[in-house]
Amino acid sequence: MEKEIYLAGGCFWGVQEFFKKAPGVLKTTVGYANGQTLETNYDILKMTDHVETVYVKYDSGKVSLEQLLTYYFSIIDPTSLNRQGYDEGRQYRTGIYYKDPDDLKIITKKIEEEQKKYSTDIKVEVKKLNHYILAEDYHQNYLEKHPEIDCHIDLENAIKIFEKEGEKY
Repeated sequence: MEKEIYLAGGCFWGVQEFFKKAPGVLKTTVGYANGQTLETNYDILKMTDHVETVYVKYDSGKVSLEQLLTYYFSIIDPTSLNRQGYDEGRQYRTGIYYKDPDDLKIITKKIEEEQKKYSTDIKVEVKKLNHYILAEDYHQNYLEKHPEIDCHIDLENAIKIFEKEGEKY
C-alpha cells in the first residue's frame, strides 16, 4: 500500500538524496511545508516561516513508517533547534508532518524511544501537514545534478545504514 510522510531535516537537498536510496521509497520531492502563507519560494522562506521538507511516498509493504523514522533519526541531530549541519534558521528546523492521523501514534512512539538516547529534549516538530508547496525545479534532485556539493548528511554512510537493514545497493 502506498503511503506518504513529510520529513524536514535541515537542507532538503541531502534529505531527499538520502531517502531516494531508502528501500521501499517510491518517490521523493522537495518543498516547503507548514508556513504562515499558502505561497512561498526559496527567497522568502524566512518571511513566510515555511520549513524545507521532503515528501516521501513509500510502499508500506516494503518499509514501515517506523523504519523510515529510524532512518530519519540516523541523519539528524534531533536536539538541535532551527539548525542542522551548516544551515541555521527556522527554515532548517526538524519536523515530521503527517496526513494520516493514524501515523501520529507511530511518530509519537518513535520520538519517545529516541528521547531515551538524549539528556536534552528532542526538538523535532510533529504536526499535521497543513500545506506543502513544491520547491522550484532546480531544487529537485539537486545533489544528483550537483554531486560536487558538500552536504550535511554523509550519503555514503546512508548506503551502509540501508545495507545493515538487509538491502543491497
